[in-house]
Amino acid sequence: MSEQPRRPRKPGKPYRRPQKDPVRLLAFEALRAVDERDAYANLVLPPLLRKAREEEGPHKFDARDAALATELVYGTLRRQGTYDAVIADCVDRPLREVDPPVLDVLSLGVHQLLGTRIPSHAAVSASVELARVVLGDGRAKFVNAVLRKVARDDLDGWLERVAPPYDEDPEDHLSVVHSHPRWVVSALWDSLGGGRAGIEELLAADNERPEVTLVARPGRATAEELLGEEAAVPGRWSPYAVRLSEGGEPGAVEAVRENRAGVQDEGSQLVALALANAPLDGPDRRWLDGCAGPGGKAALLGALAAERGAFLLASEKQPHRAGLVARALDGNPGPYQVIAADGTRPAWRPGGFDRVLVDVPCTGLGALRRRPEARWRRRPEDLDGFAPLQRGLLRSALEAVRVGGVVGYATCSPHLAETRAVVTDVLKQFPDTELLDARPLLPGVPDLGDGPDIQLWPHLHGTDAMYLALVRRTG
Repeated sequence: MSEQPRRPRKPGKPYRRPQKDPVRLLAFEALRAVDERDAYANLVLPPLLRKAREEEGPHKFDARDAALATELVYGTLRRQGTYDAVIADCVDRPLREVDPPVLDVLSLGVHQLLGTRIPSHAAVSASVELARVVLGDGRAKFVNAVLRKVARDDLDGWLERVAPPYDEDPEDHLSVVHSHPRWVVSALWDSLGGGRAGIEELLAADNERPEVTLVARPGRATAEELLGEEAAVPGRWSPYAVRLSEGGEPGAVEAVRENRAGVQDEGSQLVALALANAPLDGPDRRWLDGCAGPGGKAALLGALAAERGAFLLASEKQPHRAGLVARALDGNPGPYQVIAADGTRPAWRPGGFDRVLVDVPCTGLGALRRRPEARWRRRPEDLDGFAPLQRGLLRSALEAVRVGGVVGYATCSPHLAETRAVVTDVLKQFPDTELLDARPLLPGVPDLGDGPDIQLWPHLHGTDAMYLALVRRTG
C-alpha cells in the first residue's frame, strides 16, 4: 500500500504556546472562587498569595506582584457593575449568555484598561494571553475583539455612553457610574437623607481601597508601641487605633503576632468604646457580648472590662466562630468566658448584666469597601430574612441587662430597616427604657447627626458605616 502524501501546511505563523502570567492567573483564580463558591475575596486571596510566594520557579512572586494581584481582584469586584455595562455595549449577546469564566477574563481586562495605568496594548495582550491559558485559543479571539473595542475610549468616555443621564434617572445613573446595584443606591440615599453630593461621595468612598487599621488592646499594647512600626500613622478617632499606610503588613507587627493587638476597623472600635463609656446607674461588674463572632469587639471589650475588674461573657451561636472569639480573647488580662450559644435563646439569667452589646447579623452594606462582592450578592428580600433575628437579639439583650444598665445595638449596615426601624419596633415592647445620646461618648468625632443614635460613614469618618443605638433599662 502506497504511503499517502502529506498535506502541505498552510502558510502563517507557527503555533506559540501561551505564556503563563502568575499574577493574572492568580487574580483569575480568585475571581472564579468568588463567583463559583460564593467565597469572599478577603478570605480567598491571602492563601493564594502565600502559595504563590512559596512556589519555586523562574519567576519569584514578590511584593509588587502581590500588590498588582490584589488590585486586579478588588478593583474588578468593586467596579463590576460599571464594567458589565461597558462589556454589554461591546458584545452582540446578553451578558447572561457569556460564559462566567470568559466574563471574568474580560472584566480583568477592562479594569486594566479603564481602572489602572497599565498601557492599553499591554492590558489587551496580557488579557488575551490569560484567555489562551484558561479558555483556549478560540475564546481568546473573542476576548481580543471585545477588549480592542473597550480600548478605544477611557472611563469617562464610556460612562457618558453607557450611564443614563442623571436628570432622567438619578438612581440608575449613580448605579452605573459608581458600580452599586440600584436598590443599594436607593437605600443608602434614604439613610443619608437626600442630596446628590453626599450620595456621590459615599458611593465613591465605597470604591476606594480601605486602610488597614490596628487596635492596641488596653493593658497589653499601646498605640505608641504600634506607632513605632514602619508605615504606621495614628488613628483618627479611637485612642487605640493605628493605621497602616499602603504596603503595611499586619502580620509583620510583633504585637499582632502576640495577640496584644489586632486588625479592627476604627468604626468597630468606636462602637465598643461608646458602650464601655456609657453612663450606668449602679455597679459595673458584668458585661455581655451577645453576638461576639469573630471576636474583634469582644477582645476590645474584654480588655476594657479587665481595666475595671469587670467580667466579660462572650457568646457566639456558631461553634467555629466561637473558636475565633476564644482566639481573639486569648491572653486577656481580666476574667472572661466564651460560650457557643444562641443569643435569642439565652444561656444566662435575665437581668444579670450591667452592659450588653449585640452587633447583629445584617446585610453588611456598611462594609462594601472591604467586601465589594457583597453588593452583588445581597438582594432587597434579604432584609426580611434578617429582620426577625435582629429584633429577637435586641429583645434578648434588653432582657439580659439589669435596671439601670445599658444595651448597645449595633449593625455594620446603614440601611434604615436594619437600624432605626429595629430599635423603634422593639422599644415599643419595652416601655421602661430610654435612648441615650451616644454622640458625647465619641468626643471629637464630627458629623454624627441629630442623635440620639450614631451613624458612621466611610466618606465622613473613614470608617465602615457602623450604626449604634444605646438603650438604658429604667424599670
